[in-house]
Amino acid sequence: MNQPKSKKRAISGWVVLDKPYDFTSTQAVGKVRWLLNAAKAGHAGTLDPLATGILPIALGEATKAVPQVQDGIKVYRFTIGWGKATTTDDTEGEVVATSDVRPEQGALEAVLPRFTGTIMQRPPAFSAIKVDGERAYDLARAGETVELAERPIDIDAIELVSHSPEESVLEVTCGKGTYVRALARDIAEALGTVGHVTKLHRAAVGPFTDDDAVSIEELEAAEAGEARDALLLPVSAGLEDIEEIRLDAGQAKAVSHGNAVLLNGANAPVSVDECWVSFKGKVLATGHVEFGQFKPGRVFNL
Repeated sequence: MNQPKSKKRAISGWVVLDKPYDFTSTQAVGKVRWLLNAAKAGHAGTLDPLATGILPIALGEATKAVPQVQDGIKVYRFTIGWGKATTTDDTEGEVVATSDVRPEQGALEAVLPRFTGTIMQRPPAFSAIKVDGERAYDLARAGETVELAERPIDIDAIELVSHSPEESVLEVTCGKGTYVRALARDIAEALGTVGHVTKLHRAAVGPFTDDDAVSIEELEAAEAGEARDALLLPVSAGLEDIEEIRLDAGQAKAVSHGNAVLLNGANAPVSVDECWVSFKGKVLATGHVEFGQFKPGRVFNL
């Protein structure tokens, strides 16, 4: 006789996972969803299988806050191995070029300012960007030549952590859409050599940092139920980078039905591009304020 399947739980919150090496983002979401028996899950920003670090996994109603987290600032620590270029710009690809040039520390530090601010970047051929409806990495794996157009990205800061003739460790603070593999490739090119990413760790995404992270091992070790659920962060944790507006009971009821409300009080904002509203600490909706009126975009059912 077949065992009945356990009913999935309508659980909401964030698991800030320290994604392990050689694990896809989709695998990570599936594992976390299974461990917590969650009905709904998604992630805020793909990490390459060979990368480690912060993968924010949204459960239940937290999936509605994924866009805010994805748009947040990211911090990556990465290692450039000098002297070899690969098809994928990391260790997964085949070596396509070599160089005997090994940059001096001073030369590397001198070139980094060129890679701050708004810069143009050509994404790697092996990326999830779509070309005529096909993923670039699928075309590249099939042997097609993929040349993606340059696009603007924002890099707030980039600094050298350590340096040796064979490899250098850097830390970059950047905006959405930045490819660290392409950054390593372009830095090497600017120094008259070639290079590729040998290690990549994401240390922050939006409001989440390494300090918030839990490992799959920690989730597995926690007893199913309250102990495991205690490792979740609340839905509101994903919205800490945008303004919170607290509503009264009447306003909260109107917003919960998807209606706009006039904000009252001497300190009520007149215009806010992006914010969230709460009642008694619970997230009600994300949206914006226009002419003193909060207009909900996504309503949360918590």
